[in-house]
Amino acid sequence: MVLVQGLRRFVVIVCAIALAILWVLLSATPAFAEEGKFLNYGNATLNDQDFSHQNLVGGVFVSAEMRGTNFSDADLTNSMFTKGNLLGANLRGAKLEGALLDRTTLFKADLSNAILIDATLSNSILDEVTITGADFTNAILDRYAIAQLCKRAEGINPVTGADTRESLGCR
Repeated sequence: MVLVQGLRRFVVIVCAIALAILWVLLSATPAFAEEGKFLNYGNATLNDQDFSHQNLVGGVFVSAEMRGTNFSDADLTNSMFTKGNLLGANLRGAKLEGALLDRTTLFKADLSNAILIDATLSNSILDEVTITGADFTNAILDRYAIAQLCKRAEGINPVTGADTRESLGCR
């Protein structure tokens, strides 16, 4: 009888600890990075969030869901968006120098006046993207993407002075 009561008490304690750990894991949410801290939003759901005008240098947004998210005028230098979904996102005036947007969905995103110098946009979906005034100098893009973007490339980037068509290598 004493052994059975001790076993029950042990099981109750183990279950309580397991539930507490599960509660902590399920309630964890990404936090904004402080200056000099590592920013990781990997696999996060960030739909319709406002990151405008923020310093997000080196941020990790790998496989994040960012439909309609506002990154206008944000500093996303050297950030990673691999397999991210930026469907309809606002990246107007964003600084994406050296950013990795490999296999990223940018369908209907606004990249007007964005700076994508040395960025990598390989295997990304760029259909109906607004790129007026965007600077793609030394960016890595697929030939198909370049041909697609050149059809609507126009404007001069107000910060770098680069012509969008020239930065894409349009003919």
